[in-house]
Amino acid sequence: MDFLPAAIEAYALAHTSAESPLLAQLNRETHAKVLQSRMLSGHLQGRLLALFSTILRPRRILEIGTYTGYSALCLAEGLTDEGLLITIDINEELEAFTRSFFERSPLGHKIDFRIANAATLIPTLDETFDLVFIDADKLNYGLYYDLVFDKVRPGGVIIADNVLWSGKIVQTGRKIDKDTQALLDFNQKLHHDPRVSNVLLPVRDGLMIVWKH
Repeated sequence: MDFLPAAIEAYALAHTSAESPLLAQLNRETHAKVLQSRMLSGHLQGRLLALFSTILRPRRILEIGTYTGYSALCLAEGLTDEGLLITIDINEELEAFTRSFFERSPLGHKIDFRIANAATLIPTLDETFDLVFIDADKLNYGLYYDLVFDKVRPGGVIIADNVLWSGKIVQTGRKIDKDTQALLDFNQKLHHDPRVSNVLLPVRDGLMIVWKH
């Protein structure tokens, strides 16, 4: 994920609004106590997600892939007063850890955290979403996109994380693994979808930003 020189990344962070004390604690505890802590969105990406949400002022947000809840708390910052964020994760082992941070947040009452298989749950959601964040198993990115698309309002935004996959999507001379191929297919699928406009931002591990026409 380290595409930028360390000095440039440090400068960018130094000139980005600070994360809240609760988010800073979640950041520290995730790295100290949870496996695969690199999955955390982190300070810079978290502030970008919060900014997108604040600009959109969504009434409904769907997040696919909760992990320890950092991105959910960032996205919830922009919700309207009556807004709700539904976040789905299949990993029961992190549920207590994640819920403890939601409960400590003043935004916790706006977060509906569900342990479920997203592919099974999404079709049952009777909601229209203003913003969707996809950050789950890479093999199903295309499926999640198809499942949520008709539930996103015109003018809504879909964001997908990890679309650069630590640079593997441009590596040559090596066998392509299933996750990398899934992301290559996903990026192509979105780029050629006439129903949307898209920008791939090389922030952290790559964010695909899609605006639904």
